[in-house]
Amino acid sequence: MARILIVDDAKFMRVTLTNVLEGANHTIAGEAENGIEAVSQYKTLQPDLVTLDITMPEKNGLDALKEIMGEFPSAKVIMCSAMGQQKMVVEAIEAGAKDFIIKPFDSSRVLEAVERVLG
Repeated sequence: MARILIVDDAKFMRVTLTNVLEGANHTIAGEAENGIEAVSQYKTLQPDLVTLDITMPEKNGLDALKEIMGEFPSAKVIMCSAMGQQKMVVEAIEAGAKDFIIKPFDSSRVLEAVERVLG
């Protein structure tokens, strides 16, 4: 199964995603709580997939996405957003994100997105 990097400023959301993904036999390669850590962890771990929150302190998910995609064009990133962030989701897809999931997370939707992106 896949090695996944989870990026979200909320510990609760990281734990929720970890439980869903590990339940489907994926491995959590690492966690980050802001965009700066996300880029650094991506470079170090080179995971199969990243779940990336849009709204975070220090560096938001869109900026982190652009930086990751700039250096690793084949990166597989799923954006996570709260309701009402459609404009940012569209911008993320245009910047190279492969899919998005809406908070609060629906386990089946998360796994469906992961399977689709991993192909």
